[in-house]
Amino acid sequence: MTNKIALVTGAGTGVGRAASLALMNAGFTVVLAGRRLELLQETQKLGAANGGKSLPVSADMADPASIAALFARVMQEFGRLDVLFNNAGMGAPAVPFEDLGLEQWQAVVNTNLTAPFLCTQHAFRIMKDQTPRGGRIINNGSISAHAPRPFSAAYTSTKHAITGLTKASNLDGRAYDIAVGQVDIGNAATPMTDRMVNGPGVLQPDGTSKQEPRMDAKAVGDAVAYMAGLPLDANVLTMTVMATKMPFVGRG
Repeated sequence: MTNKIALVTGAGTGVGRAASLALMNAGFTVVLAGRRLELLQETQKLGAANGGKSLPVSADMADPASIAALFARVMQEFGRLDVLFNNAGMGAPAVPFEDLGLEQWQAVVNTNLTAPFLCTQHAFRIMKDQTPRGGRIINNGSISAHAPRPFSAAYTSTKHAITGLTKASNLDGRAYDIAVGQVDIGNAATPMTDRMVNGPGVLQPDGTSKQEPRMDAKAVGDAVAYMAGLPLDANVLTMTVMATKMPFVGRG
């Protein structure tokens, strides 16, 4: 992976940090993107402890100009991009469907769908023109790309849409040796899922709440690194990485 450049959005915490560390461990130089520079620098230090190379860049996925500046920085520093992991995401408050505000809906759509679309466009422009040509884009889909949790209309809708973006961009990328895939994650142990193991746990479809099993986020990072390391004539279109005992398969 000498001189291979990867970009991870939302690299300061959780799955983004785990993927960044796994990519560094695989030999990639990783551009760490996120809003909070101090968290990106923590990821950088963790990777450097094992010899990993990275560059923290503050970027706001809700701001198209900030996204454009991020990719311009990548080209300025490295002149190419081999892997993009569209990972940054957010949810809306868990409220009844009819009470979800338009601003809340739009905020989730902007971060979870429009930002990956824009990042993918920028990556396409770089990857189709660089030498050697091509690259790989990996989208964070989530189990919510398959099945919703209660009161999650905005998040679930964007994750279903990410599956469409993955397939469409994979098709359109063929002509330029750009491979696009998706990793659907269930119950990785991150700050975002701490609520699953605290107090009453999380709301279930039958109206009860319960705690749910989680898995080490490193398993997700390793999966992303595996996908990133494939030759461009092979692609993982979709991969589900989930806590073995989480309530997903079957009837809950």
